[in-house]
Amino acid sequence: MGKIISLNKNNSLLVPNNPVIGYIPGDGTGPDIWKAARKVIDHAVAIAYNNNRKIDFKKLPAGEQGFHETGEWLPETTLKLIQKYKIAIKGPLTTPVGHGMKSLNITIRQYLDLFACIRPAKYIKGVPSPCKHPELIDMVIFRENTEDIYLGIEWEAGTKDAKQVLSFINSKIPHRLEDNTTGIGIKTISEKNTKRIVRKAILFAIDNNRKNITIMHKGNIMKYTEGAFLKWGYELAQSEFKNTIITEQDLFEKYNGKIPENKIVLKNRIADNMFQQVLLRPDEYDIIIAPNLNGDYISDTLAAMVGGLGLAPGANIGDKCAVFEATHGSAPKYANLDKVNPGSLILSGAMMLDHMGWDKPADIIRTALQKIILNKQVTYDLARQISGAKELKCSEFADVICDCISINSP
Repeated sequence: MGKIISLNKNNSLLVPNNPVIGYIPGDGTGPDIWKAARKVIDHAVAIAYNNNRKIDFKKLPAGEQGFHETGEWLPETTLKLIQKYKIAIKGPLTTPVGHGMKSLNITIRQYLDLFACIRPAKYIKGVPSPCKHPELIDMVIFRENTEDIYLGIEWEAGTKDAKQVLSFINSKIPHRLEDNTTGIGIKTISEKNTKRIVRKAILFAIDNNRKNITIMHKGNIMKYTEGAFLKWGYELAQSEFKNTIITEQDLFEKYNGKIPENKIVLKNRIADNMFQQVLLRPDEYDIIIAPNLNGDYISDTLAAMVGGLGLAPGANIGDKCAVFEATHGSAPKYANLDKVNPGSLILSGAMMLDHMGWDKPADIIRTALQKIILNKQVTYDLARQISGAKELKCSEFADVICDCISINSP
């Protein structure tokens, strides 16, 4: 029987050898990829610790399956249990486009205050890429997860509420917006939330020997939201990390372009230019910090550059709990076909193990995944792009990773 993970006075995890961790299988292809990911995670932990550690996974209802079981798309009991367990892992959840309920993924992040969406983008050898030098890509995106337009504060065009908001807006601007044909959305950026995501990114850079951090923003246009994101980010860096952080301007004016030992360079780039930069000069960028929408865009772009969302891991981390997830959608047309690539959720599982302090099985998973891709043993999405590849089912992909782990274990 598993034991609950606890926190010490500094909110660091105290993980027993048999921790309870919640899981949400997800919708569409979610159950297929979760079954595959769980098999790999369980096997890596068993091999790494000689069967002396084991995760006690507890199923949590959410999404379509949760609705059928409980009558609710996201029961409050599920959210409370994630808080209790401290860690959960989930497959993709379906969200209607243009109508219907608010995104369940966003609701989970906001309810649990999982303010940091962390998405690594690192090239895996042997994976097809549209880039000339994908091997230069090794970035980590820190996306602010709780505000910006993703808060979903909106009013549909023609409604009474929309007209009331428009009346106020029209009293403040020189040109009139049409009352009946204009939908309204509110963008929020706060000092508190900006500074805590910047702090988390800087601490990560220090802990992982990263060389530079770039704040991605559109502050030239949205001066009091994204411009403030930039301003508050620099304030935090220079007040709390003045002995570690140097600005890009100081790098050239004071240090002749040579980074001093044990210093991290803080840069900033306009959002649209950032896309060009990561395509043309990927080796110049290390950590990227962005507001919610920009962070979503740039992380998906980088995922495409290193092999696609099928291999893109993601984590949503707050001060007291964390949820690890597949970064792609539920792809309902492939549901129950045992077909899709489970790599995103497998690598998110490795991130989860890192978060727990279980680095050994995390490294075992990444090494095995790399080896089987170099052996051209891949799911259909990669097989159709790799000459001479052996196409595997979702479950077979997990089996081959587990076999690779067993063969290469000491």
